Amino acid sequence: MDAETASPLFDAAADPRSLRRFEDERFLTGHGNYADDTPAAGQLSAVILRSPHAHARIAAIDTAEALALPGVRGVFTADDLIADDVGTLPCHIVFPEGQKLFVPPRYPLARERVRFVGDGIALVIAESRAIALDALERIAVEYDPLPAVVDAVAARAADAPLLWDDAPGNLAFHFWRGDRDAARAAIAAAEHVVELDLVNNRIAAVAMEPRVAIGSWDAATGRYRLTCSGAAVHMIRRELAEGPLGVPPADIEVIAPDVGGGFGMKSVPYPEYALLLWAARRLGRPVHWIAERTEEFTNGAHGRANVTRARLGLDAAGNFLGLEVETVADLGAYVSSGGPGSSTLAPSSVMGGLYAIPAVGMDVVGMLTNTAPIDAYRGAGKPEANYIIERLIDLAAHRLGHDPVALRRRNLVRNFPHRTAMGVLVDSGA
Repeated sequence: MDAETASPLFDAAADPRSLRRFEDERFLTGHGNYADDTPAAGQLSAVILRSPHAHARIAAIDTAEALALPGVRGVFTADDLIADDVGTLPCHIVFPEGQKLFVPPRYPLARERVRFVGDGIALVIAESRAIALDALERIAVEYDPLPAVVDAVAARAADAPLLWDDAPGNLAFHFWRGDRDAARAAIAAAEHVVELDLVNNRIAAVAMEPRVAIGSWDAATGRYRLTCSGAAVHMIRRELAEGPLGVPPADIEVIAPDVGGGFGMKSVPYPEYALLLWAARRLGRPVHWIAERTEEFTNGAHGRANVTRARLGLDAAGNFLGLEVETVADLGAYVSSGGPGSSTLAPSSVMGGLYAIPAVGMDVVGMLTNTAPIDAYRGAGKPEANYIIERLIDLAAHRLGHDPVALRRRNLVRNFPHRTAMGVLVDSGA
């Protein structure tokens, strides 16, 4: 390592101590405590009937045969929730002044229309999971299929199927940050310009432990309890309280024991959580639900799902002058609690990476499609932003004959504190 790149931050000799992890023995010897390891006394089992269609009207639902099965304690649809004043799931993302976000009404069970494969239609609760699954197959649903759009770019077309009447053109938001005019001017005056179209494909998180939850109701105290394989328990509590259940957050206790992987997708207040708590109160017994692996793929929060066009301007010596980024972000059929921020607020704070770029402009449109909702996953926007600038630098080095490492070193931020073109203050290089 030469003098220019040497740093105590990466020099093992500067601090030779190695901190031992304290939790390994418990996990390696099978003494972890997960949400599914401690059943609640007298718990019932819940399963959910899900849509096989990406877009369809629900013409009729017949639950009579399912209800008649011995051991079934309830079969519920959106009508039951609405009659009991169960509300919609909120989204608390706040954009800068002048930038608005459309949040579709997402009830815990689909109302009138399903909008993606996996959308919940009916909740079955029984004495055992086996009975609940048998009852699920006895529910008869009549669908009127509708045209669907599953690509965010295609959703912008004038003739694209419309998901929500209150979202013309399937547009949920238009977000911008930085100075797009300054970035365009810098690029126009640049000696060299490189441009890329990039795709961050849709992904499913697939944690080793699937989502699992137990909802309980304490009639004596009037409080709910949710035990789940989750993270961000305060946000989950707040959004369940302020949205579907309509109670003060203090009336809900959320417990997350050991979690077998989450990566962001378990920070979401899922519809199933609201269903379990509501059903526990209605039936007077705890209610347990665990996702099948197919449910994790179809209606667990997905990640990424955006298409970007990016341009970088350089002078004759290889100094970066301006960066312009235009992104079409897929949100899915509904706006999940952290989904809009994953393609807007999160990447904007690091757009341009480690490099001193005088002018940066970022423009994002969020589109609604007939797909599972997008939410945070593994950095939530930061990897996408880094991917943009690093790919552009590699392309510039290849086309202009620069060494890729030398080109990066030339443009690294060196003077601290440094305020980026996006307005973020970096106090030091450490």
